[in-house]
Amino acid sequence: MKKNTAICDASSCFMCRNCLKEWQPAIALGKKNLKLKKGEVLFKEGEPVTGVYFVYSGSVKVYKKWDEDKELIIRFAKDGAMLGHRGLGKDLVYPISAAALEPSVVCFIDAKLFEATLKTNAEFTVQLMNFYIQELCESEKKMRNLAHMPVKGRVAEALLHLKELFGEDEKGFVNIDLSRQDLASFAGATYETVFRMINELVKEKLIRLSGKSIAIVNQKGLASLADS
Repeated sequence: MKKNTAICDASSCFMCRNCLKEWQPAIALGKKNLKLKKGEVLFKEGEPVTGVYFVYSGSVKVYKKWDEDKELIIRFAKDGAMLGHRGLGKDLVYPISAAALEPSVVCFIDAKLFEATLKTNAEFTVQLMNFYIQELCESEKKMRNLAHMPVKGRVAEALLHLKELFGEDEKGFVNIDLSRQDLASFAGATYETVFRMINELVKEKLIRLSGKSIAIVNQKGLASLADS
């Protein structure tokens, strides 16, 4: 992980968007920009909390250990998103890990500056509370799906979520270079099962493939599987 000289525009990330303009110079003075290589770990589950991070460019996966050699991807974060906030609180250790899916730049805010920002910016505090509520709802939904939704439905929902978050490229493929293993970790299934489900979705003409890239051909059909 290297320091990066990229200049934050003080308007892209979740914190800057909701802070007073008068407070932004304090953020600019205290922040650190870090450059991540593809696959590089930003922080690990169980490490002591030093602060929070905001994605400036690129994309990052947030995950939790499922087994010794397995992981469950909780969410993906792209430009402007916040990371590391789950470690704030009583224990002050990160309960999850985060790693770059592609070359990325993140902005680090240490815990003291983050706390001062909360005390000084009421709007940011309110928006952060709303963010936590939304994230809790998404986590509860994911837990319910893992318990009750068939794997095929979870794969369909995962693909729809990826398209919504990352969009499509000029050829109509979901605009994220995601391995099948990461897709399996996000859907909460084994690699072999997800590989089989992907082939079934191709045969049913719901998606099409080109190498690792996936294009959604029939969005209503996928949505039907996710809702069933």
